[in-house]
Amino acid sequence: MLEVADLEVSYGKIKAVKGISFSVGEGEVVTLIGTNGAGKTTTLRTISGLLRPSAGRIVYQGKRIDNVPAHDIVSLGIAQSPEGRRIFPRMTVEENLMLGAFSRTDHAGIAKDLQAAYELFPILGERSNQAAGTFSGGEQQMLAMGRAMMSRPKLLMLDEPSMGLSPLMMKRIMSTVRTLQEQGTTILLVEQNAQAALKLANHGYVLEVGKVVLSGTGRELLSSDDVRKAYLGEE
Repeated sequence: MLEVADLEVSYGKIKAVKGISFSVGEGEVVTLIGTNGAGKTTTLRTISGLLRPSAGRIVYQGKRIDNVPAHDIVSLGIAQSPEGRRIFPRMTVEENLMLGAFSRTDHAGIAKDLQAAYELFPILGERSNQAAGTFSGGEQQMLAMGRAMMSRPKLLMLDEPSMGLSPLMMKRIMSTVRTLQEQGTTILLVEQNAQAALKLANHGYVLEVGKVVLSGTGRELLSSDDVRKAYLGEE
């Protein structure tokens, strides 16, 4: 579904992504793990069209998208739930969700997907008229994911969905990722909790300072001594 080849991204003279390549197959969960500054968020923002690569290519469903505007990338079927949630705090839960459907005109489909978001995250439906800024961090994460799903993406990119959440809420978010995959959504996951991410993932890629240094199935990376020492806190 997605192929990233020899991707390079720079901020001025600083090269944040240094020629990475990876692929995401339809129906898979693929995770990018690595320390802060490894280039994970930059990679997602470039796929989303928010940043432009200085070299390499991004191919989605057979079509190059590295020069496609961000709003058109959403229409093609790629949505991102950003790091830090980025919800609109003064707007209601329902208004935030409806913003996720800004590129759509099929009103019946939008209404159906709104109900699907409420079924996936019942708290959103129970408090649909409440200001989103009054939600806890975990509830805001549910809202950010629900908003991304409102564009009816084929590929959902999640950037640090468990950041700052309690262990219980993190388990709930990860369980939802599995549910979305079972419902047919392909997922590209950037996650600080490497163990949780690799347990979910069909494939994983380890990034260090803008380069892919390891790749394999989730199970292979979980059993890798290098990954266990560097990212799982094990000796």
